[in-house]
Amino acid sequence: MKNFALTGLAGYIAPRHLKAIQDTGNRLVAAVDPNDSVGIIDSYFPDAAFFTEFERFDRHLEKLRRSNSGEKVDYISICSPNNLHDAHMRLALRLDAHAICEKPLVMNPWNLDLLQELESESQGKIYTVLQLRLHPSLISLREKIQSKKNNNKYKVRLTYITGRGKWYHYSWKGNEERSGGVTTNIGIHFFDMLMWLFGPVQRQEVYLKSKERVGGFLELQNADVEWFLSINIDDIPQNGKEPKRTYRSITINDEEIEFSGGFTDLHTRVYEDILGGEGFGIEDARPSIEMVHAIRTTQIVAGTQKGSVHPYVMKYGNDV
Repeated sequence: MKNFALTGLAGYIAPRHLKAIQDTGNRLVAAVDPNDSVGIIDSYFPDAAFFTEFERFDRHLEKLRRSNSGEKVDYISICSPNNLHDAHMRLALRLDAHAICEKPLVMNPWNLDLLQELESESQGKIYTVLQLRLHPSLISLREKIQSKKNNNKYKVRLTYITGRGKWYHYSWKGNEERSGGVTTNIGIHFFDMLMWLFGPVQRQEVYLKSKERVGGFLELQNADVEWFLSINIDDIPQNGKEPKRTYRSITINDEEIEFSGGFTDLHTRVYEDILGGEGFGIEDARPSIEMVHAIRTTQIVAGTQKGSVHPYVMKYGNDV
């Protein structure tokens, strides 16, 4: 049985990590979050120590490391805001513990280099959560793509819309300095998946960029990709039934790829791989971090320079 600590206990993604720790037969000994609305921990690890101040959490973990209580932390699961991931991974390495960090590992690609140096000096290792790479449907799709000789690039269209209320803009997620904005916060999952499926980036352009919508074009080694991301619920196509809050669509050569289901236990699969000596590390995460950083910092391309354009980008980006 391994001992875990967790940062960002009150956040949206923390329950998936709590479940994964429990499902793999391990235990949580300590957690931290400045928000004390963390009653969910009673459903998993009611005896874990909890802190609202990171400094006290840090000190507690150091005491556990130096004690002979059998509670020295082996892993720190990092579910905190994106801009804090770097510091929380460094804490794990100082404690000679492994870090299991949500995406993105860091906000800027060059921060990965220092983490690699620190990792080489520590007994700990940094792992990232690239759960879409473990989705059965996507694994089958990747095997199909790799087994097929295709002289022409695949034509891919990615649409991901997830409706967010007004709270989003007042939280850390709505602050680009803390979250990286829509591209980093909700897009990085899909950009990693696309490169995993179709190879590295050869060219990229951004046609639309706002607080709620981002869109552009990617030329990958084996695919041309039109993409659009949005947190505006009005962008979700409705079919006259009960309104949906999320719309996810990927088409390859005009064929819809269905992978809406099968997400429930992917974090547990990630933990199983890591505990089994595998898992995804810094170099696995680097390409998608470089990509979203480039999208965040690149200039919007105007009209005549545009290549293949997503229909939603045409709809909302006419004034670009």
